[in-house]
Amino acid sequence: MRYYIIAGEASGDLHASNLVKNIKLNDPVAEIRGWGGDLMEQQGVTLVKHYRDLAFMGFAEVIQHLPEIFRNIKFCKSDILSYKPDVLILVDYPGFNLRIAKFAKKAGFKIVYYVSPQVWAWKSSRVHLIKEVVDKMLVILPFEKDFYTKYNYEVDFVGHPLLDVISQSPYSSLQDFLNKNNLPDKPIVAMLPGSRHQEIQNMLPVMCETAEKFPNYQFIIAGAPSAHKEWYEGFLKDENIRIINDRTYELLSHSVAAMVTSGTATMETALWGVPEVICYRAKGVTGTISYHLAKKLIGKKLKFIGLVNLIMEREVVKELIQHELTVENLAAELKKLIGDKAYREKIISDYKLINEKLGGPGASARAAKVISDFLNKTLPAA
Repeated sequence: MRYYIIAGEASGDLHASNLVKNIKLNDPVAEIRGWGGDLMEQQGVTLVKHYRDLAFMGFAEVIQHLPEIFRNIKFCKSDILSYKPDVLILVDYPGFNLRIAKFAKKAGFKIVYYVSPQVWAWKSSRVHLIKEVVDKMLVILPFEKDFYTKYNYEVDFVGHPLLDVISQSPYSSLQDFLNKNNLPDKPIVAMLPGSRHQEIQNMLPVMCETAEKFPNYQFIIAGAPSAHKEWYEGFLKDENIRIINDRTYELLSHSVAAMVTSGTATMETALWGVPEVICYRAKGVTGTISYHLAKKLIGKKLKFIGLVNLIMEREVVKELIQHELTVENLAAELKKLIGDKAYREKIISDYKLINEKLGGPGASARAAKVISDFLNKTLPAA
């Protein structure tokens, strides 16, 4: 069969690559074309566009890049029509993917959505569009199935694919990690400032200034695979701050604590069992506008922005958002994460409960089977 997959961000590339691996187990002669990243390409996907050219953060930033976004949408529609896939698989990235879904449905293509847009947080009106244009929705968070049920829309909960990634990630000992990266024998605190340029610019300065207050620890920036090295220049002057590129999970496996920009990385950090503090702030005129628009849209619906806290429906880890993200507040929280044994143990205990709620490993295989069963039932026999 011919598959067309669209993933517009680093996390989507990761989840789509594991899905592709399992699709090929069910369909060894699968032909797959898509938008994504290096991980999808490594699994044999013919890459149309890389996600690093697609990701824009915030409302105002999106508005600034509207001409480019519309060009990408037009090209994507043309490419789908030319390729004529048996199924279109959309991975998160709702602003782009729901537009494509609406077009593709009218054009007569089968549509599967993997990793639901966060309609439970904002733009719940999108549920009506999803019901209209998506043939099969696969959700990865336990509360999402109940959410969609309220709208009389049946979805499949397959579990969180990050559990697959982490369960299959054997790494070296701490000493080997220190040796091969020429690191001193000090406890490690991970800094995950995000993968987009705006995120790194906004979050890394306050993280690095906080790091200077903890000379007995070393702070390692998790360099994102899609980020340009010059984005990190200027943050590596302190000998206590280093960067390791494209090895976030190995870094987390050896870290005692982490400062993490809100997003998928907060869940990754939790699943690795690393006590964390969630950070987010927008800067500048466009960033501030984006923040206040988002707060107005979702503030009344959700008490938290971190997936860890949303899943548990209470504060498991501290969130320092906008004006609360200061060096003083971040240092105070990091001090607790590092030195307060009872505080650390409580967070780690809550992490174990999250693992149970997410359904255990096997999400990618379950998702691939749901897609295979769906296509076998709905497509005409060859």
